Amino acid sequence: MDDKTAKINIIKRLKIAGGHLNKVTRMVENDAYCIDTLHQTRAVQAALKEIDNLILNNHLNTCVVNSIKKGKSKEVINEIMYVFKRSRK
Repeated sequence: MDDKTAKINIIKRLKIAGGHLNKVTRMVENDAYCIDTLHQTRAVQAALKEIDNLILNNHLNTCVVNSIKKGKSKEVINEIMYVFKRSRK
């Protein structure tokens, strides 16, 4: 990851998501109300989706641009399409 600001932001959000996930673990261990636990798992999923968006944005603005400049546009487009298709399953 080339962009230091993006990296710092992603790490920060990963720690937040980890905190949410740790809370889910404690909730299950302590037999918390199921609906409350589900709300917390949704927070984890939302945090991970935002992290995905940040990583993709960084990738498009750094790695993809560099690959296109090197004449590797077909490869990088195929790579992005592969990840996109897998995420839609």
